[in-house]
Amino acid sequence: MIGTAVTDSALSPERQRLLQHWFEQGIPFNRFLGIRLHRLERGRCVLMLPWRDELVGDASRPAVHGGVISTLIDTAGGGACFSSLDRTEDRISTVDLRVDYLRPGGAADLWCDAEVVRMGNRVGVTRMALYSGALPAAGEPSRPIATGQGVYNIVRRSEE
Repeated sequence: MIGTAVTDSALSPERQRLLQHWFEQGIPFNRFLGIRLHRLERGRCVLMLPWRDELVGDASRPAVHGGVISTLIDTAGGGACFSSLDRTEDRISTVDLRVDYLRPGGAADLWCDAEVVRMGNRVGVTRMALYSGALPAAGEPSRPIATGQGVYNIVRRSEE
């Protein structure tokens, strides 16, 4: 697995393995795209998508396709919410997603960092930033190629 470093003391090793498998293999579209879970903490998810030429949307630049950007932003936001849940039976689904495309994404690996802003009993809200090439280092200016905000419905299956 590419650059996988799934760590957080609040998530058991079993839960970490389960979520990593779910992100990378359990969702067919994630598997097709090649999305990799790089970091997972309670309320935070960092995903990486290795670059390949099939991700181009505008061949004249080449620039990454907007659908790939929105998919990565939505998946990372959902992952941040899902990491905040305690039961594997619980599910989330996207209610609302806003994506702001700030600049073209070049031919480089894509990184998305998502954090939970608010987590309620039935709704979670996240903010996401997507970068081309690498995540910014601590103290570096942040220059995302896109940002997003997501609202996710939480379904607590064990309470149904």
